[in-house]
Amino acid sequence: MAVPPSTYPRRLLPLFLGLFQGALLLFFALFVTYDEPSAQAEDTSLVANQIYSTFPFFQDIQVMLLVGLGLLLTFLPRYGFSALTHNFLLLTFSMQWALVLQGLLHHFHHGQIHLDLHKLLISEFAAVTVLISVGAILGRASPCQLLIMATCEIPIYLASEWVIVTCLGVLDVGGTITIHVFSCYFGLGVSKALFRATKQPLHPKETPTTSSDLMSLVGTLILWVFWPSFVAVLCQPGDAQHRAILNTLLAMSASAITTVVASSLLDGDGKLSPGHLQNGSLAGGVAIGVVADMAMPPVAALALGSLSAVVCVLGFTFLTPLLRRKLTLNDQCGIHNLHGLPGILGATASVVAVLVASKDTSGSQPSQLFLVGGNASEVVEGQWGGRGVGGQALCQAAGLAVAVGASLLAGLLTGVALRLPCLARPPERLCFDDSLYFKVQDEAESPGPDSSAEEGALALKEQV
Repeated sequence: MAVPPSTYPRRLLPLFLGLFQGALLLFFALFVTYDEPSAQAEDTSLVANQIYSTFPFFQDIQVMLLVGLGLLLTFLPRYGFSALTHNFLLLTFSMQWALVLQGLLHHFHHGQIHLDLHKLLISEFAAVTVLISVGAILGRASPCQLLIMATCEIPIYLASEWVIVTCLGVLDVGGTITIHVFSCYFGLGVSKALFRATKQPLHPKETPTTSSDLMSLVGTLILWVFWPSFVAVLCQPGDAQHRAILNTLLAMSASAITTVVASSLLDGDGKLSPGHLQNGSLAGGVAIGVVADMAMPPVAALALGSLSAVVCVLGFTFLTPLLRRKLTLNDQCGIHNLHGLPGILGATASVVAVLVASKDTSGSQPSQLFLVGGNASEVVEGQWGGRGVGGQALCQAAGLAVAVGASLLAGLLTGVALRLPCLARPPERLCFDDSLYFKVQDEAESPGPDSSAEEGALALKEQV
């Protein structure tokens, strides 16, 4: 029996996910296992300590991504169900997909992949890139398009991260370059190719309301509280991790205050913009990630947080309208202002930090950059493979170039693939609306019984 046009786009999503989960079950049954339990007491104690030191950070990141980021995306008043659900769905899908790919590429030994918490954490970091990238096309893409986007982005991210970290030796413990910059420009590339040269007009359902902005601000507060765990979880336990937490808190506190100042000064009446608060307060956490565990004075973290907030607010005020007008570039959530611009600023700060490093302010252990009490000429040779200060600074800049270039190109190609009609992109008049995929309880806002077939037909006939 043929599937009616009204239900075909909705049937496509469970079909795609069902096939994926079935294939994953088979893969895990054949190739994935746990590490053998250790028989020695000291080894058991070491494993326990690693779990107890990592799992709290892991849980913090889960709250960040599922609750904080999910609520941050609810600024669209009639797209709250979709924003939260799709964020949840993309996280679980991308994490499993990254776990499979990473296992095959790096952890496949004697026909088995040994699973542990650290591998799960690294897979979740890969999934973060997808959650950020979809912000550029939020509300204008179908769930199937988002899943195909995640399917394409994860392997490209893994390749990019391998080149940047392993081949170039870039220092980026908080993922400023490898995660934030990469995901931002990948999402912008997808948006540009998906919507081509057509200027997307302001949609009537796109304007936030007081309640949706308030819910989004709650998400910002949750992200703000747990962000230090995201930055510090992969640091070496001890001084480096302690320094990363302190630097992140300083940078984010400075960005929160500076956002209020900048937003108020840019408004003629001195009022604050909810959008500025929702994003600028987090900009310091994006920028500080690449230098969070480096030995630098506390004032540098404060300065970086303030600068990142300024560029974020200025980006929302001036750059986003300019890109929309001149380049017909649609950036629904302003990911360029929160992740792209602060990410570039942080990468630039890492180059400066490498070049001007003079003394370790922690005063205890060797830092990533130099020996305690030393200066930039006393670099630990084994740390940078003998490249020296200038060579490492050049590698930091090269890593930024690779992240921007590779993500833009891959995003453009992915965006072209997402234009396939079978992926059922919603027509313009049905964008930013939960009722297309959810049973909305408020009948006053739900489409009538006769509109279902029309919606499905439009979704299939839309020529992207």
